[in-house]
Amino acid sequence: MPEHLKDGRPVDPETLPYRPCVGIMLINRDGLVWAGNRINGAGGAQELTGASLTWQMPQGGIDEGEDATEAAFREMKEEVGTDKARIIGETKDWLTYDLPPHLVGVALKGKYRGQKQKWFAMRFTGEDSDIDIAADDHQEFSEWAWVPVDELVNLIVPFKRSVYEELVRELGPLAKPGA
Repeated sequence: MPEHLKDGRPVDPETLPYRPCVGIMLINRDGLVWAGNRINGAGGAQELTGASLTWQMPQGGIDEGEDATEAAFREMKEEVGTDKARIIGETKDWLTYDLPPHLVGVALKGKYRGQKQKWFAMRFTGEDSDIDIAADDHQEFSEWAWVPVDELVNLIVPFKRSVYEELVRELGPLAKPGA
């Protein structure tokens, strides 16, 4: 097993835990899914991966004392700028991904080998004008768009692609027009 460096010391990814996290597949009335383009900068996804576009759905860590549902609504409020949604589905199991070797010991504050995520499908109940990606002090996205569910896998960085493939299989059927 190759070793990676963290603060100049070798780190074996197998010894690191997965970060508990939630993700949100926010679906509008037309059956399209919200995706945002991550901001580049100080350890941001573009800087770390070298990708020119790093679109993803909202996601983030579960805080101490918070359950996954609470975390999902908090993350949506922080990243999308709204909480106008209702849960219409969730993944049966936690989904995991490993960071690429060059990011172990660097990304996720160097503490994790990747993330284990509980994903929620949510029906957006507001209007586009309710979305404000600059509402939080720690803005994560530079732009956003409603995209067809079958385009999500091609938008995500390669190391998260298997999670998005599973999401499209499991929650994708919920991405259809409705109220």
